[in-house]
Amino acid sequence: MAKGRVRTKITPLTQALVGRFGQHHAFLCRMHLDRLDALEKTSPSSPPGSSMPWPSFRGTLARLDTVPGVGPDVAEVIIAETVADMSRFPTPGHRASWAGVAPGLNQSGEPHKPGRTRHGDHWLTGALGVAAMAANRTTDTTFLGAGYRHLARCIGKLKALVAIEHSILTAVWHVLSENTAYHDLGGDYHAKRDPQLALRRITHDANRLGYTVRFDPVQAA
Repeated sequence: MAKGRVRTKITPLTQALVGRFGQHHAFLCRMHLDRLDALEKTSPSSPPGSSMPWPSFRGTLARLDTVPGVGPDVAEVIIAETVADMSRFPTPGHRASWAGVAPGLNQSGEPHKPGRTRHGDHWLTGALGVAAMAANRTTDTTFLGAGYRHLARCIGKLKALVAIEHSILTAVWHVLSENTAYHDLGGDYHAKRDPQLALRRITHDANRLGYTVRFDPVQAA
């Protein structure tokens, strides 16, 4: 089963797997397996048509499913880690900081240096990573899809992925706080929000290709 450079270490790996498994070890393993079997027999079954034992969260699951990238599995992790209660976090930024997907701050005097994200809930962070990778595959007409492609060109794919995780958790905060479905802002949200920045970006791209551009306002009919 060794692959790549590990193939050169087959002999040390074989020696590492040699050990002793006596009657005491067998007794401990049997005790743990019997305990797991007993827990499986006594655990309550999920209600029909639901993979979760909490029927009261069905509406929450349906609302979370409207967020791009958040499927049933990711939604269940979000509910399990947050209990669908956003009241303890006054803003989406507080929630993102607790989860470990907020941008870090590294400042020395006046200069601001790149900062790493802080440690947070690794279960929730892992689920958000799955959701972000799924949201990245959406078209440029969606807010998350267009945002990822723009950020990936500017700061790289990994940092852009964390930024999308932050955006997804922000959307989740609003969905759970306001008990509403996800509302997509559209792929042209940032262009409409700051038209001058969008024009400078288009001009820069055209200049790199050896062209000059001029923008004339569209005359109203």
